[in-house]
Amino acid sequence: MSAAVAFDTLKFVRKLEAGGFTQAQATAAAEAFAEATSQELATKSDLRDVEVRLEAKIETTAANLKVDILRWLVVTQVALGGFIFAAFKFVK
Repeated sequence: MSAAVAFDTLKFVRKLEAGGFTQAQATAAAEAFAEATSQELATKSDLRDVEVRLEAKIETTAANLKVDILRWLVVTQVALGGFIFAAFKFVK
């Protein structure tokens, strides 16, 4: 589900050394950075997949809610019609 990000530790160490780090400091920093960035990260493709699944789930939920609302509307209208019919029968 995720892709590893390529990290050039040697290039990183050389840049740190050029910036004034000792070789030991640069190596330690590069190792720490490599370890921290080696965690699984979501790619754009992963995020798009999640977005598509969530949109589909939202659409399904919205459709189900529409069906439920329509069902309750019909039941309520039938019940209301029955009450009105009974009221007219009772009044006569």
